[in-house]
Amino acid sequence: MQLITGQKIALQQLIQAETQFKLRVQFSAPFDIDISCFGITPNDQLFSDDYMTFYNQPLTPKGEVQYQLQDSVHLFSFDLNKIDAKQLSRFVICATVSNEQFSMQQIKSVQIEFCHPNGQALATYQLDGLSFSQEKAVMLTEVYYKSDAWRIAAIGQGFNGGLKSLVQHFGGEVEESTSHSTTQTTASPAPTQATVSSIDLKKKVVLDKIEKAAPHLVDITKKSLISLEKNNLLEVKARVALVLDYSGSMHQQYIKGDVQKVLDRIMPLAVNFDDDGSFECWAFAEKSLRLSDVTLENLQNFVNTDQGGHPKWKNAGARYNNEPVVLEAVVKYFTKENPSNLPVYVVFISDGGVSESKKIKKILKDASDQPIFWQFVGIGGKNYGVLEQLDTMDGRVVDNCNFFEMADIQSMPEAQLYDALLQEFPLWLKEAKNKNIIR
Repeated sequence: MQLITGQKIALQQLIQAETQFKLRVQFSAPFDIDISCFGITPNDQLFSDDYMTFYNQPLTPKGEVQYQLQDSVHLFSFDLNKIDAKQLSRFVICATVSNEQFSMQQIKSVQIEFCHPNGQALATYQLDGLSFSQEKAVMLTEVYYKSDAWRIAAIGQGFNGGLKSLVQHFGGEVEESTSHSTTQTTASPAPTQATVSSIDLKKKVVLDKIEKAAPHLVDITKKSLISLEKNNLLEVKARVALVLDYSGSMHQQYIKGDVQKVLDRIMPLAVNFDDDGSFECWAFAEKSLRLSDVTLENLQNFVNTDQGGHPKWKNAGARYNNEPVVLEAVVKYFTKENPSNLPVYVVFISDGGVSESKKIKKILKDASDQPIFWQFVGIGGKNYGVLEQLDTMDGRVVDNCNFFEMADIQSMPEAQLYDALLQEFPLWLKEAKNKNIIR
């Protein structure tokens, strides 16, 4: 079986016994690559330092994972019988360049094979340097437990910051190494003054704002910053907006708190992109309803409190889908009522039931020469209609839309969610600048 990036399958499709298997990683590169395996808890944190398996620590405490290097082939042996999935639910295989002068863009190829204990390859996942840019590290694959079964996923997600960023991404701490030189007879050079890069400063500013006003969002903010850095978006200025489906089929997602979770996950992007750390917000059903701007001060429980709380959003009219009315309202607001020189990043949440395909296409085509990028996200629904055809929709000045779907807001790890949210935005920024749509 040949796996592609983003693909997930149940392990039992490859190995019936589903208890023991091997994972082989082989790089072709003009420099050394270090491979490691992180054991992760259900809370997306490193289980303990003992569960980072690599050349310097080749065996986990209970022998769940064992690492070997055989003729430039990195081999991980897994024994799932020894794992309590309630405490240790994911194993992420990562690669880092050992010399900071190089990047993953310079590799020739990498091949990851899921193998039977006897060594027979059962599934293969391949990447090459074209998959990356200046990343120093990459999450290759993961083995994870979900719905009473172990599964595997092909990831291919890069990080600019190397091994240190990976460890911090999983909640671990990196000790800064210090060297003690022997006494020299010659004079020591004057110490150089430590400097903080603009990127590190920006991350600190964002985290400080979140930690002060919404400390419960610190962990997901760290994950958003990694994805922003990877996509070279940390220093981008933009306006952020959110559009919420308020049709009747969304009722349970409002009640369960899933819609509030969407707001929580958009806030770190707004704090990074926009100096005032807020974003405009609309809900729609039969009509478009302009809600209050979401800020760090009113974010908590926004869905249950703004304008009397979601059960009282009567001005949205009958609870059926009418996407064109809110699309037109958003375009009018950012181009006529409250224009600026900044690009606009709109996250549009829907659970499907999309029917006005011709009107939606026309609005998005007509708006393709405006500085607005539309990121549509399908959550827990069906019949997304025209939203699934955005990548092939012709007649636009630039490709100004993207769409992905997930079962619910909890079904996609936050790091993966931010990667999906930001996947197309930097490409649009570049193309929009080339067409003089934004400066």
